[in-house]
Amino acid sequence: MRTAAAILSFVLAVTILPAGSAASAASESAASAASTSAAVAATSLPGGKATFVVSQGHLKAASQQNWVRLGTYRFAANGTVSAAMYLWWQRHPTARQRTGTVPDPSCTTRAGGRQSRPRACEVLTAGGFTGAPGESRTGAYTVAGNVLTIRWNIAQQWTEQWYVRTSSDGKLARLDLKQSTLATNGYGYGSNAAIDTRRAMSSVRAFPGSLRQDLTSWASGRLVTSGDQPFGHSSFRACAATTSCLTYLQPSSRGACQKSGGCPRYGGGTRANISSIQYYLTMISKTDRRDTLWHWCTCLAMERHEFCYTGNSHVKPLMQIIDDTGAFRGWVGVEASFSTGSRATDMLAVLRISDFR
Repeated sequence: MRTAAAILSFVLAVTILPAGSAASAASESAASAASTSAAVAATSLPGGKATFVVSQGHLKAASQQNWVRLGTYRFAANGTVSAAMYLWWQRHPTARQRTGTVPDPSCTTRAGGRQSRPRACEVLTAGGFTGAPGESRTGAYTVAGNVLTIRWNIAQQWTEQWYVRTSSDGKLARLDLKQSTLATNGYGYGSNAAIDTRRAMSSVRAFPGSLRQDLTSWASGRLVTSGDQPFGHSSFRACAATTSCLTYLQPSSRGACQKSGGCPRYGGGTRANISSIQYYLTMISKTDRRDTLWHWCTCLAMERHEFCYTGNSHVKPLMQIIDDTGAFRGWVGVEASFSTGSRATDMLAVLRISDFR
């Protein structure tokens, strides 16, 4: 985690009625107006949906002032919108944060070296993501055709435009960023499910559809855009006791965890030739949509003589995409991996993983 939104057009017909029917006509007219007004209000919501999970970022290759945001947009039928967002900004980098979740032995190992399961390490996420969103704002919105326009009520000008697409089953709406005065990239998904509706990790793993990822990332002054990448959620291993977590050990990687990429003694291309990647997918809250993905190269920990890697691992806060029926449909997310060294080696990204792209 690019099907035009359904647009309902209203045709108002004026009928001249006999004088004797004036009273009943007035009554019918009032009822019709009320009905039409209610219908217009309902369809003024983007794709007919009230609650969206949104990821966006300002990512420019030459900048070290990039930021990413993740959170929710809530639309009201009166044309107002409110946002509750987490912000990660290179200007104010935050350290990785412990989640308190250590996957149990059924889905991890406490042995080092080359194994078939990820290591039993406490899962990390981006700083601040275990708490409440640090940013809230309100604004006004309009929908014209398949374009949503939002004007935020803040000190500086901030206007966003999104293309609105509706899934073929009508259960989900998707936002693709058209333009913004501040953001360069963004994704959003909405439904009429309550924001506290989420699915357990067992449902995530059992999702029958095909999840694919779209991502724009920034690292070392370079932007990389990749699309249509398969996300193998069913390859993750369920944990018997820590049911809020899934784990996966990717056996090898062609492009990462190499001798030339920070693992001169143990990485791919060395005699040890260990290019495996440790993956952890964990629920952050039972009462909202927050999950997190944490991953790192096994060889990086081995180079530092560590069991659990404490260096520049990848931390990716996620928000579950839930459709009108309460079914899981993927995530929107960001990467907010601030380097323990300089800003030049931070890793930031805006992403979506979904079956509706």
